[in-house]
Amino acid sequence: MISSLSGTVESVALNHAVINVSGFGMQFSATPQTISHLHVGAPGRVLTTMVVREDSMTLYGFATADEKEVFEVLLGVSGVGPRLALAVLAVHDPETVRIAASSGDDKTFTKVPGIGPKGARRIVLELADKLVPTGAPVAAGAEESGGAAATPWLDPVLEALTGLGWTEKDADKAVKDTLKHEPELEESADVASVLRATLRHLGQGQTARSGRP
Repeated sequence: MISSLSGTVESVALNHAVINVSGFGMQFSATPQTISHLHVGAPGRVLTTMVVREDSMTLYGFATADEKEVFEVLLGVSGVGPRLALAVLAVHDPETVRIAASSGDDKTFTKVPGIGPKGARRIVLELADKLVPTGAPVAAGAEESGGAAATPWLDPVLEALTGLGWTEKDADKAVKDTLKHEPELEESADVASVLRATLRHLGQGQTARSGRP
């Protein structure tokens, strides 16, 4: 069982990356938030879960132990495979998933592409006693920022978006548009929260464009 990877980052993509561990290139799937912390040529470390099937063995990487735990618990829900579990964590941070599961908030799960109302109800039903809130803040640093004008979180967010394929212009516009709709994110100064919200915004924009005649 491979529980973690540590080494030099060889490549990053939208939903996967490769870390060289003692000469072996180990590829793993991950959320954009996890991948945003990895930089080609720099040291990188992720916690991992291996999913073994008849025709494949796939590694999934996580930035924190909490993400890994929530992912593994989600895999125990009927109808939820690794891709869907990873999609949940791409849209929601682990604490939001815990809160939604413990409170029976199925609407939170319908925000994830691929999960409809019936699937969301099944998820909260099966997770009710398996995931409980830890008490960690959803947007870390919100109380400490005090609405400061400085935005040290902006460069990491833009770097993550451009690393995922968007141009600097599109990335900058997406962040600004996202903050207009969710101004509280600027006060939180939390890179992961801003990145997650911006990715949701970009996804909604692509859906709207694809629906045009």
